[in-house]
Amino acid sequence: MDQAKINELHDREAIRDCLYRYCRGIDRADEAALRSAYWPDAHDNHGAYCGSAEGFIRFALGVFKTEPRNIHQITNVLIEFISRAEAAVESYFTALQHGPDKYGEVRQTLLCGRYCDLFQKREGEWRIAERTVVYDWLEEQIPPAVLEAERFGPRQPIGAPHPHDPVYALGKRRIPFSP
Repeated sequence: MDQAKINELHDREAIRDCLYRYCRGIDRADEAALRSAYWPDAHDNHGAYCGSAEGFIRFALGVFKTEPRNIHQITNVLIEFISRAEAAVESYFTALQHGPDKYGEVRQTLLCGRYCDLFQKREGEWRIAERTVVYDWLEEQIPPAVLEAERFGPRQPIGAPHPHDPVYALGKRRIPFSP
């Protein structure tokens, strides 16, 4: 395999990793992970929010720090390189959001759609420069009436916001990697 193909595979994996950091950031209300997915000057059109990525991050953390339950999954990642430093990326997502609305009433919504992203590579790192969220499915669901502790029963631990989720304890056990 030639070096150009190896570099392309490396870039594709870096873009996918960024998408996955976004999901962790939004689901765990992990500010550092969420910020690491966007360039500081990025723009985000998320439907309910349209503006700077910084504004979206503040908006999302304001909502998701209240401990709602969110699950985002990304599939069908199609990466089309525009140049060595830009890529058009379409990613399908499924998101289940469970939490209080602005009136305090608990809502549960299933969202499906696509992230249409312009990724840029700066100083060797890929991040989102522009995002438009395209919604293909929205379904309001009836949230469970039973409290989580009763509903999950012995299925513990339950996912939690940053830094209380078990994944962060796992990360503390990492041994520095040097190639």
